[in-house]
Amino acid sequence: RRGHAARRSRLIPAKGDQILHVAAPFLTFLGTTLAILVIPMSPLVQVADMSIGVLYVTAVSGFGVLGILLGGWSSNNKWSLLGAMRAGAQIISYEVSATLALLVVVLFAGTLQLSQIVQSQADGWWIWRAPGVGLVSFVLFLIASTAEINRTPFDIPEGESELTAGFHTEYSGIRFAFFFLAEFINMFIVSAMAATLFLGGWMPFHVGGFERLNAAMNLIPPGLWFAGKTAFLIFLIMWFRWTFPRLRVDQLMRLEWKILLPIGFVNLIAGASLVVLNWYFFP
Repeated sequence: RRGHAARRSRLIPAKGDQILHVAAPFLTFLGTTLAILVIPMSPLVQVADMSIGVLYVTAVSGFGVLGILLGGWSSNNKWSLLGAMRAGAQIISYEVSATLALLVVVLFAGTLQLSQIVQSQADGWWIWRAPGVGLVSFVLFLIASTAEINRTPFDIPEGESELTAGFHTEYSGIRFAFFFLAEFINMFIVSAMAATLFLGGWMPFHVGGFERLNAAMNLIPPGLWFAGKTAFLIFLIMWFRWTFPRLRVDQLMRLEWKILLPIGFVNLIAGASLVVLNWYFFP
């Protein structure tokens, strides 16, 4: 039985590209591992504090879509290829709106360094301290990033009723597990990034001028603040799965290019105007 299980985990399509078929899931998992290194989970827990942290996360996330495209193409299966093409179009499209949302926070914080962005929220989180545009950016990022990680209602690349299992149809064993492990870690990374940029990260809930409230919030350890915010956002993304039906491909692209993208550009321009005019809540 052990020998049969081992052979099953090494199954590769006979006419597929064996090297790329093996490398694809590990490449996808590599992107998630590299992204998690720069997220500040507390003042003392951060593997690498880069001065270009936001840019770094958006860059290494490209490894994930590259692994999906290679996995679908190397499988020599029409369902896998179609699912990979859908995933590539979807992830690349929604990454534009997610980046526009992140840029609003970068403008207000004045830095790309994630630890400094957390510190900039000592007097209030950017979701409400940036008047109006902070909340819009948060909602925009949450929708776009949910589509980026292929979670329902944006799980078209894995549409079981249409594509069997999408880009990982021909995968089994540990390689199949790596694809799913990367997806769930990506859900954590997306939630952690949203908590870091919009909800203060490990920073307690502070309101400028309310010293007693701020002192009470400081009693809660920073690690618990970060864990609680991230867990809440993960629950929110899972809630989407339980609530909304899957979109069609044309609905998916229309939502991005005709709705989210124009809102993102207008919101970015409005945020830049507020920064130039120095309009903040509790500066």
